[in-house]
Amino acid sequence: QVQPVESGGGLVQAGDSLRLSCAASGRTNVMGWFRQAPGKEREFVAGFRWSGGLTRYADSVKGRFSISREIGKNTVYLQMNSLRPEDTAVYYCAAASQLWIGTRVTDYAYWGQGTQVTVSS
Repeated sequence: QVQPVESGGGLVQAGDSLRLSCAASGRTNVMGWFRQAPGKEREFVAGFRWSGGLTRYADSVKGRFSISREIGKNTVYLQMNSLRPEDTAVYYCAAASQLWIGTRVTDYAYWGQGTQVTVSS
């Protein structure tokens, strides 16, 4: 059983940076970040594959967000720069066993509880 645990959310101003962390117990091949704003569907933000360090990003965050891992720990980070009010959402970390980085909610079997990110204008 894999259990992702997120941390690092908070309230920031537009243009600020924030780093989210996700620690996952158990073995996993892919870890992803999703977000869900009020009244909207959960959407893919970024994904990371442990083998080869492959990454994938949603178009809306390319160039602003980056996903990385901590060597020696089962932890990935989501570095969020140049934050915008439209980035406000609950951010979820998810884990998957397949070797490709999926972008659908159904591609991931294990989910964290989420962490709130609020960006004020």
